[in-house]
Amino acid sequence: MKQTQMILNHLRSYQSITPLEALNQYSCFRLAARIKDLRDQGHTIETVRRESETGNRFAEYRLI
Repeated sequence: MKQTQMILNHLRSYQSITPLEALNQYSCFRLAARIKDLRDQGHTIETVRRESETGNRFAEYRLI
């Protein structure tokens, strides 16, 4: 199964995904690119900017 499909399945099951989850679960280093692919396919996905406890910033993607 392609990474894009695995990420879409994850979003359908859990409603959101972060780059760290994508890397750990699907070996996806370029989550933003896969999210763009899904958006190009017509899926509505919002980006939420988050900050970790250590101050690192990252994006969380949510399926609408």
